[in-house]
Amino acid sequence: MTYFTADYIYADNQLLKDHYVELKQGVIRSVAPLSSLDPRAFRDMIAFEDACMVPGFVNSHTHSFQSLLKGFCDDRPFFEWREYALYKYGASLSPEGIYVGALMAFSEMLKQGITTVCDFFYLNDQGNDNAKAVIRAAEDVGIRLVMARCLYDWDGAPTRFRETIDQAVSNTEALMAEMQPHPMVSVLPAPHSLHGASIDMIRAGAEIAQRHQVPFHMHIAEARYERDMVQEQHGKPPIKLLDKLGLLNEHLVGVHCVWLDRTELKLMADRKAGVAYNPSSNMFLGDGVAKISEMLALNIPVSLGTDGGCSNNRASIVEEMRMTSLLQKVTHCDPTQTPAETMLTLGTVNGGRNLKLPVGRLAPGHLGDFVVVDLDDLSVQPRQNVVKHLVYSMQPSAIRSVFVGGRKVYDLGELLHIPEQQVVEKVRA
Repeated sequence: MTYFTADYIYADNQLLKDHYVELKQGVIRSVAPLSSLDPRAFRDMIAFEDACMVPGFVNSHTHSFQSLLKGFCDDRPFFEWREYALYKYGASLSPEGIYVGALMAFSEMLKQGITTVCDFFYLNDQGNDNAKAVIRAAEDVGIRLVMARCLYDWDGAPTRFRETIDQAVSNTEALMAEMQPHPMVSVLPAPHSLHGASIDMIRAGAEIAQRHQVPFHMHIAEARYERDMVQEQHGKPPIKLLDKLGLLNEHLVGVHCVWLDRTELKLMADRKAGVAYNPSSNMFLGDGVAKISEMLALNIPVSLGTDGGCSNNRASIVEEMRMTSLLQKVTHCDPTQTPAETMLTLGTVNGGRNLKLPVGRLAPGHLGDFVVVDLDDLSVQPRQNVVKHLVYSMQPSAIRSVFVGGRKVYDLGELLHIPEQQVVEKVRA
């Protein structure tokens, strides 16, 4: 048994003083007042002075290998970006290059307080070796990984992205079975999108999710052209089409969901589907602003993602919380929209909810993933409103330590599993 305490502990939307968190084998046993603790337990207490413990941030959507493509095609329209960055360079990466890209992405995320990441991975080469390179990178860094293994059969994509339906199903379920005992890795199916996957491929992904009772993730209505294309080809907009096909359900997490109307949002709420929102990426590619306030009013579980490194040059959920809030305030011309407390829920609790993992909360039964915030850091001064500062003003310099499963993986500017300079050298090579 190990006990942790700090000046403040942020648990279930409350800033607790004089409390502790009890962990056993990487799982939280209790969050309780210090006065209730057996005095003998204090010898096993780790106390963080001038600090606040917060749940580890959850990155519910990224493409880790794209971190190597930062700066290759910035400030260009989507189709140029896709052709001259993603397809041109991404499709030429070896398994070692994929490993290095993931190593870079996951290292940056840990430094930003992200303890769980969902990697939507589609450079599969009709097998699982590349996905296993990503998994190896997560193990080497010490981050918790959800591998969203992509199902992709659009014939306009590079050959390395594409599989037959039988290949995609077999490979995905084989990887799920292989990783099932892994304490830090889980796998879910991820049909690419309504333009990157056929209806039969999407249905196959949904059936995997149903068989194994896991989520399935899919890009939906990221840009206006995508909505228009689906409407033209199928006579219905994306969500109404998925509902007609029987694929809109509690297992679906739609990634982006920018170009949905209110009737589609109501359908998502009725079917209990979730959303993984990526505001910085959507701004970077000029996609628009999702109706987050409306989604939240309908109780749609919205989580946050950074997306890939070549459509968002930073890997910070703190940044995404801030951007989400500010975008809704300016869109609605209302500064009361999406307050900081709500954003913290999106960046932590809802990430666990959409991944169906016990992460994102400091609560009994949840995994011991947390961040120690330095309350002496300049970016969180003055101290009178710590919760607001966590969203609106905190800089990476305030992240003192990061724990995953109760194990310290980042401390005082240093990655503890792999030296940062070693990562930089691999990227440079």
